[in-house]
Amino acid sequence: MSDSVSLKEITDFAEALAKEAGELIRHERDQNTLRTDYKHQTELVTHADVMADEFITGAIRARFPNHRILSEETMPDLSQAESLDTPLWIIDPIDGTVNYAYGHPQVAVSIAYAEKGQVQVGVVHAPFPGETFRATKGEGATLNGTPIQHSGATDPRQSLFATGFPYTKDNLQPLVSRLDAMIHQCRDLRRIGSAALDICWVACGRLDIYYENVSPWDFAAARLIAWEAGATVGHFGEVPAGYPADLWGRDILISAPAVWEPVRAILRSASGYDLGSAPSI
Repeated sequence: MSDSVSLKEITDFAEALAKEAGELIRHERDQNTLRTDYKHQTELVTHADVMADEFITGAIRARFPNHRILSEETMPDLSQAESLDTPLWIIDPIDGTVNYAYGHPQVAVSIAYAEKGQVQVGVVHAPFPGETFRATKGEGATLNGTPIQHSGATDPRQSLFATGFPYTKDNLQPLVSRLDAMIHQCRDLRRIGSAALDICWVACGRLDIYYENVSPWDFAAARLIAWEAGATVGHFGEVPAGYPADLWGRDILISAPAVWEPVRAILRSASGYDLGSAPSI
């Protein structure tokens, strides 16, 4: 543990940061000061994204100047995820930016803390409904202080799933193939618009299944929360050798344990993957 700080203290610190950033985000929208721009020509970013990012990263640097920070809004360098000698914070100041810009409440601040590529702390705070999901590795997961667990779903056909789609729409066919397979073999789809909340909703039983391709800042905190809530977390594709599974964002699959293997088979078949490969968890 860096700087002789306990994981509980790290979690408390992350929760306090997430809640304060959440207040900033709420204030910006309440004041109708929402300003938007685009990065990479397609991805929406708001003034509040940048403000919240600067607040969170500034506070982390002030308290832990030797730690690395991987954040969506500050020109992320994914190679940091592979440099595992120093603790790494993985930040998304607003997960669900499009929701935020449209006035939808499914918005979250996501803060994860990892050591040697393993996420140890995860906090996901939804400022509009006032919900805070948190987990410290090995100690379970909570929602507003109350322990949570997965739904216990046992049959994909009776299971509610969530997924998402990328900003760039130039290679949608594999996603459409997977969606076609899932919508025919599951109860229904929910499109919430925040990967962090999708995963936290699996953790607390509001959803049974989540799958998608996302970036580390979208899922790192929520993945630990789901794991600590007893969900099965892994990938329906393969994790590259030497890359920490906790931070690999392609082909993520998180679900109630009993449906994980059958859903993985559905997704692998729809993706054209070899069904004989072992799961990557």
